[in-house]
Amino acid sequence: MTERSAAGSLRVLITGAGTGIGAAIAKDLARDGARLILTGRRPEPLDAVAAALGPATADVIVEPGDVRDYAHSEHLVQLSIERFGGLDVLVANAAITDFGPIAEADPARWDAVIGTNVLGVLYGVRAALPVMLEQGHGHVVIVASVSGRVTYVGEPAYIASKHATVAFADSLRMEVAGRGIRVSVIEPGVVETPLIHVHEAAAEILPGVTPLQPEDIARAVRYVLEQPPGVNVFEVVLRPTRQLL
Repeated sequence: MTERSAAGSLRVLITGAGTGIGAAIAKDLARDGARLILTGRRPEPLDAVAAALGPATADVIVEPGDVRDYAHSEHLVQLSIERFGGLDVLVANAAITDFGPIAEADPARWDAVIGTNVLGVLYGVRAALPVMLEQGHGHVVIVASVSGRVTYVGEPAYIASKHATVAFADSLRMEVAGRGIRVSVIEPGVVETPLIHVHEAAAEILPGVTPLQPEDIARAVRYVLEQPPGVNVFEVVLRPTRQLL
């Protein structure tokens, strides 16, 4: 890993860390002794992930909360500063989805999707960026989706949120490129996580496709983090071999 504190171990904040991709990323980075702050809406899955890490990580902080609350993002960054002396990596991973026709959509669900998937990312970056700029280094990793590059019928708010996230990430990259901050967007196709089972009919979008595993995405995150400081891998797209979208 290249983004390291003086103590030598990576200081990482992961949102949506209790299940799926976020949990896999935490477990992967823990193998290098990363110091982790894990957040998500439910404490029980976070506690389970932390327990599974065992002695592999030098330190882990479990801090439940909602990424739609900017004060929570500020609190997490402050925790990293107080406990670890700074923050090297933000993995903005938390996301939820919608499913169904636009004419029948629940506006409250749309509000939650846009708030979590878009504002949740923006708030995390806004909170983390000042400390990274002060350090002169840092890495923002945003877990988006191929849904941020293609469109289809069935998940309109989710698709809109991921397009917005990718656009924000590129704007961020251009703004901080000369200041030692790297920005990477990971864009998976369908992944075997709780997200794809929220709406049973969603499986009809990609019939016959075997989903990626969360560990596949964790390896992509490791790949972008392991590049030399002068290399910014901005975009990594991963699809199951049979996925056409």
